[in-house]
Amino acid sequence: MKELNKRLIVSDCDGTLLTSTHIIPDEVRAAICDYVAAGGVFAVCTGRMIKSILPWVRNLGLKGLVAGYQGTVIAEIESGKILKKGFLKFDEAAEICRFIEAQKQFINTYSDEVLYTDIPKDNPYIKRYEDITGVDAVKVGKSMSEYVFENKLNCQKITSIVAPSDREWLYTTLLKEYGARFDVTCSASSLVEVSPLGDNKGAALEFLAKHFGIDIKDSVAIGDNLNDLSMIKIAGTGVAVGNAVQALKDAADYVSVTNDEGAVAEVIEKFGFKTV
Repeated sequence: MKELNKRLIVSDCDGTLLTSTHIIPDEVRAAICDYVAAGGVFAVCTGRMIKSILPWVRNLGLKGLVAGYQGTVIAEIESGKILKKGFLKFDEAAEICRFIEAQKQFINTYSDEVLYTDIPKDNPYIKRYEDITGVDAVKVGKSMSEYVFENKLNCQKITSIVAPSDREWLYTTLLKEYGARFDVTCSASSLVEVSPLGDNKGAALEFLAKHFGIDIKDSVAIGDNLNDLSMIKIAGTGVAVGNAVQALKDAADYVSVTNDEGAVAEVIEKFGFKTV
């Protein structure tokens, strides 16, 4: 049996663990199984809802914990029990929604495992998002800010699905307005997200390390986008996949191959086990 090097490996899901066609390559599955069998802890930390990521990690045969909503929520894989749940208070969420509405952009809100949207159901962006995540959105019949406030929806995060050409503009605008009060990030070429301040993937990695009794220096974090930056920076070894945005590559200790080339398997082999 191979001897472990790093005891904890935490991976993003979309764009990292999954290929661009949204599958987990056989070599990645095999590498994860080998690592776990040797006593390593492999966990997924994603922007997805818990109910969207659970089928994937269960299918991988993983036990332990999974982190969703950029780390805002952490749950047990087998039982689905929530161990940690942060949120934006409903009045804060409504304020953020009003600001995004003023920018004339669509909004998704996530409240206790329900996805709400003001995007028309036939819009190709929301249809693709629903297909990828496996979650059907609830269409609100009024402005999202009104709906959130009237229904007192405490939200795990707020997302705007935008044209890729508008992502940088909206991200910069939201960061300038709310960066001091909330976490503002991007998880894909068409997604800009706002979540509770400090409830990010870096904090989730710290939670996982403490839960499993592993020194943070003994961890590896793997990601592809700006929402992975906090865990890349705090991990013992931060890895950007080859298809990652440049800002993540610049912050990483190591740049791997792309997600389509089995990046997670390559990282497990390189950092998960000691070389003989």
